[in-house]
Amino acid sequence: QVQLVESGGGLVQAGGSLRLSCVASGRSLSSYAMGWFRQAPGKEREFVAAISKSGGSSYYADSMKGRFTISRDNAKNAAFLRMNSLKPEDTAVYYCAATTLNLWDNWSGSSPSRYDYWGPGTQVTVSS
Repeated sequence: QVQLVESGGGLVQAGGSLRLSCVASGRSLSSYAMGWFRQAPGKEREFVAAISKSGGSSYYADSMKGRFTISRDNAKNAAFLRMNSLKPEDTAVYYCAATTLNLWDNWSGSSPSRYDYWGPGTQVTVSS
């Protein structure tokens, strides 16, 4: 079983940037595809981006393309989400998640149900 912990959230002005980190313990992260989701108050959990086990494939929600970049460093047992040009509507709790499933065969990684392990989340607040 893998344990995930996010960090790097905080308060930033609109147009600013943040880099979120997700560090794993318990097992090697190289066995898992990783995803980032976010959840704003009163809203459902929303897919942000995902990256394959090797880091060779990634997938983004349309509204994040060009602004967010997902990456990973299996040697450090970590995954990252770089967020640029942040907007107030990006305000949410951001979660990383891990799955052993192959999401890229007939893409299915946008659903939270495809992920087995979740971190507790990190708050991102973007002020206008």
